[in-house]
Amino acid sequence: MTNTTSETGVRGAAVHELPPGSVARGQNFWVQWIEGAAPVEATSHHEMLLLLPDGGATVHAGAEVREVPGRSVCVLPAGAVTVCLAGAGRAALVASSRPDLAPGVARNQADYAVPDARVRPTGDDYRRRAPSSAIHVMEVDTIQPPADKPRLKMFQTDTLSINWVEYQGPRDRTQLSPHNHADFEQGSLAMAGDFVHHLRVNWGGNADQWRDDEHLHAPSPSMITVPVLLVHTTEGVGPGRHLLIDVFSPPRHDFIDKGWVANAGDYERRKAG
Repeated sequence: MTNTTSETGVRGAAVHELPPGSVARGQNFWVQWIEGAAPVEATSHHEMLLLLPDGGATVHAGAEVREVPGRSVCVLPAGAVTVCLAGAGRAALVASSRPDLAPGVARNQADYAVPDARVRPTGDDYRRRAPSSAIHVMEVDTIQPPADKPRLKMFQTDTLSINWVEYQGPRDRTQLSPHNHADFEQGSLAMAGDFVHHLRVNWGGNADQWRDDEHLHAPSPSMITVPVLLVHTTEGVGPGRHLLIDVFSPPRHDFIDKGWVANAGDYERRKAG
């Protein structure tokens, strides 16, 4: 969503590198970076997303134990799960609640000392059409991208949605997409390749409040959480594979309504009021 409000009252945004096991967050979501073969346990009140960009994993959820292939996105049921990566793998676990995490564990926790009232709460807008405690696996390479968004593949849970943005080589600098959001944050998780996040605060009438544009280097793995109204776009730089995951909570109604979200048919939207 593009918003032309000349709002300067936005917090700064920083790139946070993610060592194994570390966590970064938004107001409504948490992202944990996983590497190596040691089991990782997690608990959530809602469905979680496990992102496996390369190798596979063994996932325990309730009574189910499943061998999950690499290059997949897994919707994990609410409750306790255990993830064991295959070999020297890497993954990310995305959740809208993580009551098992120690207070203040997120690397950017200081940004949330005071909640931003403009951020729309996660809510309960979506629910599964058929209740399920199963692990749902979607193999990324079998998913067709939207016709007008060939670099993007999109997925959701009951409280989250992500864009899986993948391409080879540098992004075309003449085709960037600066935009901002009026009532939600965007987490951008760099999983492969190097990126530059370009950030701009819209000018207001008071020149003393103007800020210079920022161009922040983001290696993999790292995450930035873009606040409300901050203009942003991300450029993959250098050769090789680039994989960037955009994280939203609540799910992006606009993308779902356009038919862009691969597993949207598994969910129904609750009627307001």
